[in-house]
Amino acid sequence: VQLQASGGGVVQAGGSLRLSCAASGRTFRNHFIGWFRQAPGKEREFVAAIRWNSQHTRYGDSVKGRFTISRDCAKNTVYLQMKNLKPEDTAVYYCAAGERIITSTQAMEAQYDSWGQGTQVTVSS
Repeated sequence: VQLQASGGGVVQAGGSLRLSCAASGRTFRNHFIGWFRQAPGKEREFVAAIRWNSQHTRYGDSVKGRFTISRDCAKNTVYLQMKNLKPEDTAVYYCAAGERIITSTQAMEAQYDSWGQGTQVTVSS
């Protein structure tokens, strides 16, 4: 499956952005689709994940209550709605997909085998 992430940009603190992750080449079925981010000089961090068939979601502690992950079956697309953005949210955001993931490992980037190219999110103070 090929993934295309988009929607990044520059926003002031407190603002909102919606990222999209569009899939082609294969229809999601039992996949987990995750969002990860990587800030300069830091390791890649888990942001959120959704299980396609059940819509079960999970969030990283730093984004709980501010970010929402959702999916659109008709468009084979996953969204990450980000609200109340903070400067520390500044990073390159990547979407990823994996079909052989279990709930307990959905936050582990090594479990995902397809990755999008990343989209930059910059939050100014």
